[in-house]
Order: sequence, then structure tokens, then C-alpha cells
Amino acid sequence: MDTKRFRTQISPPKHSDLANDCSSQVAGRKSTGLNTMKLMGILVIANLCSLPQIKVPKSGSEDIISDQTVEETQDKLLGGLLVDEFDDEESCLSRYQSILYRKTLPHRPSSYLVSRLRRYEALHKRCGAYTKSYNRTLEQLKSGHITGPTDCKYVVWISFSGLGNRILALASAFLYALLTNRVLLVDRGNDMTDLFCEPFPGVSWLLPLEFPLNDQFNSFNQGHPHCYGNMVLNNSTGSVPPPFVYLHLAHDYNDHDKLFFCDQDQSHLQNVPWLVIKTDNYFVPSLFLIPSFDKELSNLFPDKETVFHHLGRYLFHPTNSVWGLISRYYQAYLAKADVRVGIQIRVFDTGTGPFQYVIDQILACSLKEKIRNMYWEHPTVTGEAIGVYQPSHEEYQQSEKQIHNRKAWAEMYLLSLSDVLVTSAWSTFGYVAQGLGGLKPWILYKPENRTTPDPPCRQAMSMEPCFHAPPLYDCKAKRGADTGAFVPHVRHCEDMTWGLKLVDCS
Repeated sequence: MDTKRFRTQISPPKHSDLANDCSSQVAGRKSTGLNTMKLMGILVIANLCSLPQIKVPKSGSEDIISDQTVEETQDKLLGGLLVDEFDDEESCLSRYQSILYRKTLPHRPSSYLVSRLRRYEALHKRCGAYTKSYNRTLEQLKSGHITGPTDCKYVVWISFSGLGNRILALASAFLYALLTNRVLLVDRGNDMTDLFCEPFPGVSWLLPLEFPLNDQFNSFNQGHPHCYGNMVLNNSTGSVPPPFVYLHLAHDYNDHDKLFFCDQDQSHLQNVPWLVIKTDNYFVPSLFLIPSFDKELSNLFPDKETVFHHLGRYLFHPTNSVWGLISRYYQAYLAKADVRVGIQIRVFDTGTGPFQYVIDQILACSLKEKIRNMYWEHPTVTGEAIGVYQPSHEEYQQSEKQIHNRKAWAEMYLLSLSDVLVTSAWSTFGYVAQGLGGLKPWILYKPENRTTPDPPCRQAMSMEPCFHAPPLYDCKAKRGADTGAFVPHVRHCEDMTWGLKLVDCS
């Protein structure tokens, strides 16, 4: 396609509120004059490399208001996922304002999922931090012995890895807690309170700072005496459960750690009051391969590819500081676009960019698969404009920096507001965006030898994230097996052939 048919002028952008927070901006507006064509907004997010900045002019009114009309009856509770029980809506504006920024999504949560979330909220309120039940169970942890049955059990999630991985891992831990009737408590790490609102009404999901194992989290590894894989290796699971077990489910876990995904091993864990999880994986697909969870998961998610879509929108609400970045940027640059195309770019090569093969791949995928279809018969010489916007230029992942993670969370969320999404292979950043937005993205294949792949991309089978490091093991036969061939709704990923993802087969 002849890209000269796009009348996009190049000039420096003007500053906006978000420009001060996210390094630099690029923006475009519909040109003046009669115009019945569509305005396309292209949001570009780049990770781990420096790409050329495409700058187009900012024009028109400085105070842009979304032209999306929202009726008073519009479902701000997301089909029942959320509850209107928070005392102060102003403390987390995104919880109920996010619907103003999205087009109506077709994926509704099942009535069973809604009822189970309400039951979970009641459980969390009864067993959360500082409750009587929590304090009783905590005493057993401190003593090192289980002195009797407990009415509450817990999953403690350790904050670990980059932000995209953390979001996916935390959603996985919550689903596991839901399946096993446990309360999820979240290690706040360096920035959890800065990024996410509390998701449960009336009680915190944060692990208390004085939790007795907090200072041991960094030392937990596969050699720890309470690591489940190590306990299996040493035949020390025993008939009497310990007060806590550490579950090492990170990308480097071994065959003994992976037995967590077997039914027999789940029976060993069910009576342990405290399970501490460290993972950087979206391990949900393998939960669907555990027979004892099968019926419950089918009731929760009749549409198998909506797991992260529903859980992500239930759990992850940007704090007001992050929501300010999102809403200001959206209103300034994206609100008047009829069609929003998000492009998320991750480059694995080292060295100084830009990399021409990456630029060629993006153009080959975007122009061939998307923009060509929209403008083939009606090029922009009729007066419409295409704007290319890049919220920030962080260039490299900096997971330890708080402001970097604010920008990263804002960018994931902005990408999720796209109508069409292009993402990079292997990128959890892109997985989060597609799941929150209910989108089946076009995935850019991972280049090899600095050469543009042919074809450059393909559309995802589902909007679910990929589990990058699944166990390849048949628990019944006790031998290696292709777990991507066990059931129709768990298949190998498009961007990682050994990974697993959920698809809808109905």
C-alpha cells in the first residue's frame, strides 16, 4: 500500500499534563473542512528499545471531551463483576469510570462467577488480616505447629518480576484461591499500593507488614525445607501438614515443583493453612488440566477464553495517580478518534536502535492487515487524519522504579482501550492489554537473525494470555506428555510453541 496517501504532517507536539509525567507525547487531530470519513488514532507503546519518534501536530480545542455517549443505565458494575459497596468512590475513580472509556464489550460474566465472587468477598471479610480467624491461624504459623483445624486458609502472593508478569501471576493466584476456598493476601512489594486500588469491599487484600514470614521472602528458593518440590524430593510431605508450604512456580521451577499441577499433590496441600506462592507465570491454563477443578472452572467460565478478561477487570483498578495519567492522555489524544489502533512493540535484541527490520515488520503487519482494509477505497486525501501517539519513551524495562511502573501500567491500560491491537510475541505487557480490552490481537512474530518474519504476524486464537512455562507431564501416567493435547480448550500458544493458552471451543 502506498503510504504517501496518508496526509500526516510532521512537527513537534505541544505539551500536555501527561507529557510531564510520561516523557513525551505525539498527537494528531482531524483536519478542518468537510469530512465524513473516520479518524484513526494509533497508539504506539515501545518496550526495551529506542524507536524513532513519529510526531504529528496537536490542533483543535485544548479541552477535549469524549464524544462517546453513555446512558445513565449503562452497566458500571461490569455485568455484576463489581459491587457498589465501597464507601468512597472518589478514592478509586477508575473502578466505575473506566466504562466511560470503553465501547460495550460482548463478554458477560456467568451468574455463577458473580455469585462466587460475592462468596469470596464474604470469606475475605471474615478471614482477612486482623480478624479473629486470621489471628488464630497466624498463631499456628508462629508456633510452627498445627494444633487443630482452622476455619480459614490462605494464599500469600509474593511480589516478584516485572509488572506485566506480576499482574498475570496475581490473577492466577486469585483464581487458585477461589478454587480452593482460600483468602488471597498480597505482598505489597515496592509499589502495589501505588498502582492498584483495593479490589475487595470493606477489607484489604494487602499482607500486614508485620507478617512473620515477610523478611524471609527473598530467601525462599527451591532448596528451602518448606518448598513443596523439595519436600516431595525428600519424601517429607508426611501425613501431618506443616503450618506453611512455599510453592516455587517461577519460570525456573523443576519437575518436582511442577507436581503442584497434579490432583494427588493438591490433596496434600489442601490442609496446609498457609501457602506462599512465588511465580512470574500465568499458570491458569494448567489449572484447567486438574480434574478436581474441572467442574468448578466450567461453571465459572463457560467461555474459556474470558478468564483473565473477567478476573483482570475485577481485580486491577488503577489508583487515582495512575488514572490521572490514563484519563488525561485519553481525553487529549484519543477521545475523538473513531477507531483506535494500539501497537505494542517489544524488541529482544541488544544494541542501539532503531532496528529497521522491526519497523518493516510493524508496517507490514499494520498496513497489510488493518489500515489497508479501512482506507483501501477511501484514502485520506478526502480530509481525514491518522494520528500516531507514543505516551512515553522509557526505552528499557525498569521494574524497580516506581514512576516507570506507573507509566507502564498506564500504557497497558491505554492499549486495552484500543479497537484493534497489535502486540509483540512473548510479551506479558501485551497479554495484559488484550485481556483487559477483550481483544484478539495481531501478534508480531519474534524475529530471528534480525530479519522481518514472513508473514509478519497472525491473529490470536483467543484473548487469553500464554502460560510460558507449563509442565509437560501426565500426572496419571507419571511420564512426560504434551499437555497441549489433553483437552480441546487448552492449546499451544501462537507466539510460543511450547506454551499453553485457553481457547473457546463452543
